[in-house]
Amino acid sequence: MIFSDNNMERLRRPLGGIPGLAALACLLLLAPEAAATVRLPRLVSDGMVLQRDAEVNVWGWATPGESLTLRFRGKTYRATADAAGRWSIPLARQSAGGPFELSIKASNELTVKDILVGDVWLCSGQSNMELPMRRVRDKYPEVIAQAANPRIRQFAVPLRYEFRRPLTDVSGGRWLAADPQTVLDFTAVGYFFAREISAQYQVPVGLIRNAVGGSPAEAWLSAGALKQFPKYEQQSAPYQDSALVASIKQRENAAVTDWYKQLHRADLGEAPGQTRWSSPGYDASGWATMNVPGYWADQTPLGAVNGVVWFRKEIDLPATLAGQPGRLELGTLVDADSTYFNGQLVGTTGYQYPPRKYDFGPGVLKAGKNIITVRLISNSGRGGFTLDKNYQLTAGGQTLDLRGAWQYRLGATLPLTPATTTFHYQPGGLYNGLIAPLLPYALKGVLWYQGESNTKNPADYQALMTSLIADWRTQFQQPKLPFLYVQLANFMAAKKEPGESSWAAVRDAQRRLLALPHTGMAVITDTGEWNDIHPLDKQTVGHRLALAARQVAYGDQQVVAAGPLYHSTQTTGNKIVLQFSNPANGLLTKGNAPLAGFTIAGADRRFVPAQARIEKDKILVWSDQVPTPVAVRYAWADNPTDSNLTNREGLPASPFRTDDF
Repeated sequence: MIFSDNNMERLRRPLGGIPGLAALACLLLLAPEAAATVRLPRLVSDGMVLQRDAEVNVWGWATPGESLTLRFRGKTYRATADAAGRWSIPLARQSAGGPFELSIKASNELTVKDILVGDVWLCSGQSNMELPMRRVRDKYPEVIAQAANPRIRQFAVPLRYEFRRPLTDVSGGRWLAADPQTVLDFTAVGYFFAREISAQYQVPVGLIRNAVGGSPAEAWLSAGALKQFPKYEQQSAPYQDSALVASIKQRENAAVTDWYKQLHRADLGEAPGQTRWSSPGYDASGWATMNVPGYWADQTPLGAVNGVVWFRKEIDLPATLAGQPGRLELGTLVDADSTYFNGQLVGTTGYQYPPRKYDFGPGVLKAGKNIITVRLISNSGRGGFTLDKNYQLTAGGQTLDLRGAWQYRLGATLPLTPATTTFHYQPGGLYNGLIAPLLPYALKGVLWYQGESNTKNPADYQALMTSLIADWRTQFQQPKLPFLYVQLANFMAAKKEPGESSWAAVRDAQRRLLALPHTGMAVITDTGEWNDIHPLDKQTVGHRLALAARQVAYGDQQVVAAGPLYHSTQTTGNKIVLQFSNPANGLLTKGNAPLAGFTIAGADRRFVPAQARIEKDKILVWSDQVPTPVAVRYAWADNPTDSNLTNREGLPASPFRTDDF
């Protein structure tokens, strides 16, 4: 309540027979807004995990100059809000334990309940860190069923970006303890990591899931860090104009909406006045066929047509399956689908990456002829069914393979979907919107899984990440903050001949980041999937991050945290001798097979497949085609399927190159 001159004059006069002073007291009692309200950031809330054995700050807002009293674990702390209304209280170093309560008293009183003290890890990056346990529940059903662990908790930060200034609080979120239901929304990599770390050190683990699918590294840099990269700073500068951002959104959204309206109007499969193509009674006898899985650009006269193509498959089912609930699995589809079973919509997905696993209840399946219909929208001209995925119907304990001939028909042709600006990918926007609001929450370390979106320009990646690591350590006021990251997995079709690879270049930049102190890297070139940028094996990723954490963050120098790491070379005649920085872990190959994955080049810079052998703690590499070698590369490909160098623990060697071509 604001007391203006007019309000004070009213209070000097009697109100309804009540003397002026009594009226003032009455209004103060009836108007709680007259008193300032102490407020906490959303991260400081019920169920939170505080970092043990570190200086922990609790902060918030109040009326400028207001005094506060905080009580936690038998100690009392006091603070006064500054001129901007912000206050911060450093707590004494805390041992692990809980649950505890924290109370704050000023003009109002707040209580934060069910607090644990343990280790807090910030889980950031792009979609492979964001990917939830829900997406891998078919791979790890027992892990999910046994996920009742109140000592592992997650705070999921909602997406928000900002270009004008760093924000002071996140837009939502709450701390949730792991159980078989809540764990479905936990970061899968983070959960497997937390499960291992909590068991190893018998402490609570808090995960702050703060990842954004598709985000490039530069989006996570502060304005100060961006000054080192003028082209990225200039790229984001126009978006500080909120009116411009709003106008771009309005224009682009209108264009996309109009595109879909045109598609709907042009789609013959949904034309008014005729039987819809999704209807089981529709006569599709004149439709052509193509093989599923596959892409219509490769198999049909349609070519790289853009728009909507309909697919139908007729299957016969025994009477025992009639009325049974079931699941329809259609791999992944490019790009968006609406899928019908006997005319009933059983699932829809708006973009290509999520696996199509459509569960449906009784009343869909029937004895005899059944019809599956897929309305598939292509936004970029190469639509279809991703190869080497599951395409099957499961019901009543039986599984029916759906691969093979499907009927198809073109519904509508349109130009490419209008381009849109992905604002949260622009430099600096995610730092301001998602990292700044977390400050100064104390962390044990950072888990980072990102890099796929920077493969278009790998030359910048090492500098960007070097700056990001230093920037975050400065912003969190933790100069030795452990920063553990995942090297890119193997992805895309394998190639027989050596060549350049932007994915390999990013992996090598990631390897070089190990020169920074307090960093660790999980190598996963043996866990990827050639046809999926989101490989499902997140348990191996979490385990290898946990190994790195045990060494880097917890100081266990006895743990073997990584496979062989290239250190240096020496040329001897027609051979190059490779030395490694951790040879004590041993140099082996998977299954004791001959070494593979090496290429070698001379001064002409033309790499050819090389022979290689292990000699104690070194590797010799050579080729009869290169009498005077100058450089070696290992696992230098998007999908280095033949690379097989490991250590005794089976941890794969990081890809590397000895050249700077």
